[in-house]
Amino acid sequence: MSVQRKKAKSGFFIILPSLAFIGIFVYYFIFLTIRTSTSNWNSFTALVRGEYQFVGLRNYQRLFMDPRFQTDLWNTLFFTLFFLAGCIILGLFLANIIDKKLKGSSFFQNLFLFPMAISYVVTGTVWGWIFAPGNIPTDPQGINLLLQNLGLTNLQWMWYTSTQSLGKFNLALIPVIIAATWQMSGYVMAMYLAGLRAIPEEMIEAAQVDGASGTQIFWGIKMPMLRPITLSAMIIIGHMSLKIFDLIYAMTGSGPNNVTDMPAIYMFEQMFRSNRYAIASAIAIIMLVMVAAVIIPYLYSSFRGEK
Repeated sequence: MSVQRKKAKSGFFIILPSLAFIGIFVYYFIFLTIRTSTSNWNSFTALVRGEYQFVGLRNYQRLFMDPRFQTDLWNTLFFTLFFLAGCIILGLFLANIIDKKLKGSSFFQNLFLFPMAISYVVTGTVWGWIFAPGNIPTDPQGINLLLQNLGLTNLQWMWYTSTQSLGKFNLALIPVIIAATWQMSGYVMAMYLAGLRAIPEEMIEAAQVDGASGTQIFWGIKMPMLRPITLSAMIIIGHMSLKIFDLIYAMTGSGPNNVTDMPAIYMFEQMFRSNRYAIASAIAIIMLVMVAAVIIPYLYSSFRGEK
């Protein structure tokens, strides 16, 4: 047996335990979830009896006809778009400021990164206090109380308890988007900062010698070289937003009329409070498909780039 074949064989046995664990605890459980989503297990009694009855896509049909789940999908779409845009724009802006290496840059770099070290539950709780509306106008709380003290009572609002909407966009999502952006924009800033500092100084200096302005250098040199960073940030933030649960659950829950509801919250309630295991499994599979739709093209593109 050649040395190369021996190395390949030993390498296979080294990764075999990992493959076994991934196969059992990831793909086998995905298979079980798909199987449950096509069953009649929508009560605790049916689950205990284990009387599996295949119902095809009936649970999925119920979900897509459910007004609450339709609201969840719209909320997920708008939350993802604004959360993504907020993190990218704010992260890029902060990275550019810190990359100028002004006095105190290191302090602010750590300060902006700090929210990422906090759990979503803590973030949701704190921002829930901040945006708690209280009783307007007699007994406002949080930011409404601050606005009252500043004489800006006309800006007081119901925040995440508001049931107002613009088309399909529930305005109650705005405080949630602010909280999520506050938490993750520092992470995006760190990604952009690493990208900016990887750009060769000689390239910037050559552009300056040729008379390029700061704006021309930013859009003509930096942004094209930061394109892979932008794509990675979009993928990471995008897939996080599609499966968001803890921050919103701690901050607002579903909200009045489900204005801040998300598929993960609906799945949790169906699974652990209503014992509708098949419906909850169907929601889980739909979320898996949404995340896969974001991740798989990125992985495919990355693999092609490596060849």
